[in-house]
Amino acid sequence: QVRVAESGGGLVQPGGSLRLSCAASGSIHAINDLDWYRQVPGKQRELVAGIAGAGISRAGQTNYAESVRGRFAISRDNATNTLYLQMNSLKPEDTAVYYCHLRGWMLVGPNTQRNFEVWGQGTLVTVSS
Repeated sequence: QVRVAESGGGLVQPGGSLRLSCAASGSIHAINDLDWYRQVPGKQRELVAGIAGAGISRAGQTNYAESVRGRFAISRDNATNTLYLQMNSLKPEDTAVYYCHLRGWMLVGPNTQRNFEVWGQGTLVTVSS
């Protein structure tokens, strides 16, 4: 089983910064896709940023929603299976619950793997003066 724990949300003034973390644990063999999503009440969950995991051809490649490009930076620490989202120049419209989303392969037995997909519990980011 793979579990994730998010942290780092909170209240920040417009123009401020926050860093979100998402730590994965369990019988992880590889994490191929690591993403951050966000959702506000009454709207669909939207992709904020994504990064490809290690060990695949597109390792380290990132993608961003147009609304956050140049302000947010996604990164990962392969050694600790931790995903980060550095958010700078925050705006009130960035207010949302942020979720990490991971997909990869877990170990279920000797030389046996199974794919997994897991969501974080969500962390609230509020940008307000």
